[in-house]
Amino acid sequence: MSNRIHLDVPPLFSFRLCCEFLQRSPRELLHQCDGTKVTKALHLADRDLLIQVEEDGKSRIAVTVLNEEVAPSAAQGIGNYVKEWFDMETDLKPFYKMAKTDPLLSELVRKYKGYRIVEQPDLYESLVWAVLGQQINLGFAYTLKGRFVEKYGRSVLLKGKPHYIFPRPSEISMLNPEELLPLQFSRQKAKYTVEISQAFEDGRIAQSHIQRLPFVEAKEALMKIKGIGNWTANYALMKTFRYPDAFPLEDAGLHNAIRNLKKMKAKPTVEQVKRIFKRYRGWEAYATLYLWKSLASS
Repeated sequence: MSNRIHLDVPPLFSFRLCCEFLQRSPRELLHQCDGTKVTKALHLADRDLLIQVEEDGKSRIAVTVLNEEVAPSAAQGIGNYVKEWFDMETDLKPFYKMAKTDPLLSELVRKYKGYRIVEQPDLYESLVWAVLGQQINLGFAYTLKGRFVEKYGRSVLLKGKPHYIFPRPSEISMLNPEELLPLQFSRQKAKYTVEISQAFEDGRIAQSHIQRLPFVEAKEALMKIKGIGNWTANYALMKTFRYPDAFPLEDAGLHNAIRNLKKMKAKPTVEQVKRIFKRYRGWEAYATLYLWKSLASS
């Protein structure tokens, strides 16, 4: 039994840049990050665990389970979760080779070397978060998520402080959408959140099934559910399953990044974005990630 796990980091991996992403909002309840370590509660192997992730020298990260000691089988599951969370098993060398000479990406991959997709390994969380963020600013989206998580999520207590776990679809599927309105959900967001939860409960969406499908089929399966459009499906497939060719084509932030880098007078059209992304084929998700990152310094 132990409470500490060591993981070797891959080439082109920056834990610091991943931490920067995790510090996007002070309203975030699902993890705490101080720039050098991340603390997160998660439900794994039928247990609610609290983990802390930090660098352990230049070539490893250490994962400490803070609320109990775990058996070797559980430790392996925790290690796999963290590898997935920080996308540690993707070989980025082909992407960097392509981006090195690209007019939009070359400076970004140099400046943000080792930046990786920080994932949401749970598909349900990805989809609900994408719905909450639709057509509102990021700050208010975090406010909505915080209220939702505090009211319907579980928590792990450590020294009297709660560390929250995202609500389960089984609980939300039983709600009347009206019950979410006091959290300042719009009627549409409330309806879609409940409908997505019901789709997980009745088996219309199963993470284990979706992840085995080719990208186009996976997207089509998700878009059969009311509230999941093209942007939401692409976002979830990018953030949960690392489909390299998933990218939210209509995303306003992506359009702003291209406009800034190309010094355009107006945002690019969807057709212009499609033409630009032809040269990123197979790496659309990572191209999107680095273009989004450019907005942080613009």
